[in-house]
Amino acid sequence: MNKDKEMIERNIEISAEFSRYLFEHPELEEKLPIGAEVILLPEFDRELKEYNLKLGKIIESEQGEVVYIAIRSMRPKLLSRIDDVGLEAVG
Repeated sequence: MNKDKEMIERNIEISAEFSRYLFEHPELEEKLPIGAEVILLPEFDRELKEYNLKLGKIIESEQGEVVYIAIRSMRPKLLSRIDDVGLEAVG
């Protein structure tokens, strides 16, 4: 897999998580300027952070408005939100 494709996939994953975060914290979304590009800077993933910083600088150089969001940490990925299961015999 080429590096750009890998970075895009990692950005898709972190963007989905950020969208969920905004859903739970609408007060942050209200502070984001309309029309600004949101650039996520994951502190725990130096390679992706540097990649995204470069993207942000390109957008700024083209007179675009950029908001940088530092993401300090993420909880481990869960496969299911189910908390407890019971198995009952059928029949």
